[in-house]
Amino acid sequence: MRPVDPPPAITRFCLDGALAPRASRAHVIGVSGPQGGGKSTLTARLVAALGSAGLRAATVSIDDFYLTHAEQRDLAARHPGDRCLEHRGYPGTHDVALGDRVLGALASQRTGSVAVPSYDKSAHGGRGDRASAEVLVEAPLDVVLVEGWMLGFRALPRDECPLPLRASNDHLPAYERWHARLDAFVHLVAGDPAWIVDYRVDAERARRAAGQPALSDDEARDYIERFLPAYEAYVPPLVAAPPCARWLRVTIGPDRGIGSIVGSGSDDGGGRSAGG
Repeated sequence: MRPVDPPPAITRFCLDGALAPRASRAHVIGVSGPQGGGKSTLTARLVAALGSAGLRAATVSIDDFYLTHAEQRDLAARHPGDRCLEHRGYPGTHDVALGDRVLGALASQRTGSVAVPSYDKSAHGGRGDRASAEVLVEAPLDVVLVEGWMLGFRALPRDECPLPLRASNDHLPAYERWHARLDAFVHLVAGDPAWIVDYRVDAERARRAAGQPALSDDEARDYIERFLPAYEAYVPPLVAAPPCARWLRVTIGPDRGIGSIVGSGSDDGGGRSAGG
């Protein structure tokens, strides 16, 4: 499977927003999509493309805002038997206030270094922990890209939320602090939700081939399948109502290649070809 490349339509969308007149702060673009679907590769290549256009850009993952290992254990202990909050990943397993402070600092355009936390997913036998070393990002920036599998998800009314998701769903209103910082939104959507399992299995195979710590195929399937109920519950409302006025929805295929791109600003939602 090949990762998502930034086709001209996506690069142009990011450039148009970054170059538009605005207050003295960076243009913040959210990128949401399935685990293993190519978000990190896409954002890294967008940083390079924006740099080629003379813009200072950086990318951050919401994964780096996960709770510490000790905090995650405490959370799981308060919700015994809850598979959503047992391990990192679901809403409720992030330090939302930390993420908000970091995004605010990156977008502020103050000159200097911004300390961005880093999460070590291999710590504690793969359970993960916040790394002791932070990443220093040089500011000011013109563009901040923030990516995550559940970025943009909004809380469902409790009586409409599937029972296994309710405890995690109760944490989602806090994430509106992140959404409020977004100026634009790029949403990668799997053409078939069943492909999401394959994306993750393929990503773990690639890590093993590169000599990096990785899950086995069975472990990867077990891990990703616990997230499928969230995709089923939260992606349709996100498609219907993105978190900001400027958005692109990118359909990806079984190989993570671009199928179609639609966005705000035209009669049919901005229908554009992948290269358009």
